[in-house]
Amino acid sequence: MKKAIFALIFFTSFLFSSQIFAQENYTISGRIKDVTNGETLFGASVFFKDTSIGVITNEYGFYSITAPKGNYTLVVSYMGYVDINQEVTLDSDKQLNFEMSASSEELDEVIITAEETSEKVNIKNPEMSVSKLKTETIKKIPVVLGEVDIIKSIQTLPGVTNGGEGTAGFNVRGGAVDQNLVLLDEAIIYNTSHLLGFFSVFNADAIKDIKLYKGAIPARFGGRVSSVLDVRQKDGNSKKIGLTGGIGIISSRLAIEGPTFSEKGSFLLAGRGSYAHLYTGAINDDLKDNKINFYDLNLKTNYKLSEKNKLYLSGYFGRDVFNFSKSFESSYGNLSGNLRWNHIFNDKIFSNLSLIYSKYDYEISINSMAFDWVASINNYNIKYDLNYYASNNFKLDFGGNAIFYDFDPGQIEPTSSTSPINPLKLDEKKALETGIYASAEHKITKKLTMEYGIRYSSFVRLGGQPLTNYADDKPVVYNSSLGIYREGTAIGKTNYKDDESIKTFGNIEPRLGLSYQLNESSSIKAGYSRAAQYIHLLSNTTSVTPVDVWTPSGKFIKPQLSNQYALGYFKNFTDNVYSLEVEAYYKDVKNRIDYLDGSELIGQNNIETEILNGESRAYGLEFLFRKSKGDFTGWLAYTISKSEQRTLGDNVEGPGINNGKWYNTAHDRTHDVSLTGIYKLTNKWTLSSNLVFQTGRPVTYPNGQYQYEDIAIASYSERNSNRLPAYHRLDISATYTPNNKPERRWKGEWVFGIYNVYNRKNAASISFGQNKETGINEATRTAIFGIIPSVSYNFKF
Repeated sequence: MKKAIFALIFFTSFLFSSQIFAQENYTISGRIKDVTNGETLFGASVFFKDTSIGVITNEYGFYSITAPKGNYTLVVSYMGYVDINQEVTLDSDKQLNFEMSASSEELDEVIITAEETSEKVNIKNPEMSVSKLKTETIKKIPVVLGEVDIIKSIQTLPGVTNGGEGTAGFNVRGGAVDQNLVLLDEAIIYNTSHLLGFFSVFNADAIKDIKLYKGAIPARFGGRVSSVLDVRQKDGNSKKIGLTGGIGIISSRLAIEGPTFSEKGSFLLAGRGSYAHLYTGAINDDLKDNKINFYDLNLKTNYKLSEKNKLYLSGYFGRDVFNFSKSFESSYGNLSGNLRWNHIFNDKIFSNLSLIYSKYDYEISINSMAFDWVASINNYNIKYDLNYYASNNFKLDFGGNAIFYDFDPGQIEPTSSTSPINPLKLDEKKALETGIYASAEHKITKKLTMEYGIRYSSFVRLGGQPLTNYADDKPVVYNSSLGIYREGTAIGKTNYKDDESIKTFGNIEPRLGLSYQLNESSSIKAGYSRAAQYIHLLSNTTSVTPVDVWTPSGKFIKPQLSNQYALGYFKNFTDNVYSLEVEAYYKDVKNRIDYLDGSELIGQNNIETEILNGESRAYGLEFLFRKSKGDFTGWLAYTISKSEQRTLGDNVEGPGINNGKWYNTAHDRTHDVSLTGIYKLTNKWTLSSNLVFQTGRPVTYPNGQYQYEDIAIASYSERNSNRLPAYHRLDISATYTPNNKPERRWKGEWVFGIYNVYNRKNAASISFGQNKETGINEATRTAIFGIIPSVSYNFKF
């Protein structure tokens, strides 16, 4: 397989290089930056006027454009910036760097787009199911408690939902939370939430670009079967010292950036912290000893070694701390770092080498039981990516990466001699995941563009711990007389050495996307992607919790394998003022694990005895209608979809779950509607609103009860056969800018918001019990939020 990929690279490189040298062509290359702060611009269009020759910049602002010898007008265009027009005589290879100025009407830019295109350049990128957000508009969307939230913002897009208020993570096209690959400057983030889902770990003041791949995932990404959220931090202002921050009712933040080494580099340092615990005593005197807060820190710096070499160093550290009346303490957080080297070989080849470290850990202390529990996952990642701009019609990306995983599922230690808890150390698990890929973007005709590629991934579950063996190799067996599943019969253990392979997997992952331009304002797109996921999140709750455990594939847990198909229609109206995007998709996933009724995942060393292998499928239709220019901008997103699972169990007798029938996944939402509007009332006032409606998520309710020795025991319906009530709410906000003169260094704004205007008590859960006084069975609705006003002050210097 590796030989096939390198043969593809060699063949395509030779073929298109031959085409180039057969003509008298020359190349212009360089970087595109913001003139005010030196930030590189990702997705800027660079094209020759009155031709179909054009490209877009990569993640580091680099471009390379090739054309026949002659005189041209080179145009550089980027949303929200003033176009650059420069006359060039193309008689030799040239290097031209450009710095762009922001337009005076920044609020009129297109903020969310499924493709970075320009009608002038007539670029129709075959990428589909992709959404890009800018922090300028994210800050305008009303959110709970006034805290800007990137994760909450992407949930206003079609095909993206979550488990409800106060839940962490997000779901994409019917996929589970663990099926999303979340990257911060290429480092994996395992838990995206602060305060159990109320806020995200991403500080908007430190973020430059956010790109969500919902389908047709590019070949350079691997390891997840549902989506990729690629978040990039700012490089830092290389022109002057700047301050950005905000003060809210729950948290505050501050970012400082500026040049270093005589403007050969820059830095960014951003911090954020909450003080929610200050309110607990005011709400209830019994809560005054409770502590609930979070903090995080973003760091990034870079240094220009030469015109062709640049170093980047970035990092993130975030932590949540809970202390309830000194009886229960918990903390969890992410830590990541990335050292990158950008190298330009020549005007056609750009490379990036990254050394990355990521860690997620959590700790729990229960004083009444006198014990501590600590668990973590560490990974070390090396990746090398190259971009080869063979010609205007052909671009080749290729590279590879290797990730070493160290899973520590937990260690329990008593904290006193009177503790009833015995010391317990769960087995650590180690694994190595590797991948190589090649992907080509090929403009076949003026109307037809294709992006095709292939990825080969492998996964080795390494030794270093004993592994339990079971009779007939079955960790789970079915007891037909009792009608229940139970743990298989253990028949000993096999000890594996550190360098010994327990199980090895390998998968070929083809990717294909195409775009056909119907006319100057519309196109159709289609995409297919196959992906493999080798690590799994173990959780039998409806949402992510800090104590959820990640585990690798191995002898009893197979990697998840997905196929996703998508077809879309894209249309611009009225000189790009309005646009419509319609996409249909179908996705199937093999080896999706589910949990036995009554399974115990916490502190479980042999997790294979609590799960069954199954399959899942999701399909739907997404609509996104946008208005991108004028005083009023916004979008309407609607998704109708279905997400189901079937769990029979491989090599295990018995009926499976729900008698082997398809059943709703916990994140199935039939209807999902989001209406977002932003209105520039005056130069000082901007109004915004967000209306959300979602079908209630699936749950399992009791459908009866029986008496056993005067004890009422509930019986339950089939798994996820019921639903919570529909979820809906309206949020509004108003932004007041006292003085927005361009020459003013200090720029401040007040943001007033109301979350859940009409005080809807959306059900986070419904519990059932018996009223002790009346003896009548009752259902109790638990709601997280009602109406919440907020005010915050944001500033920039």
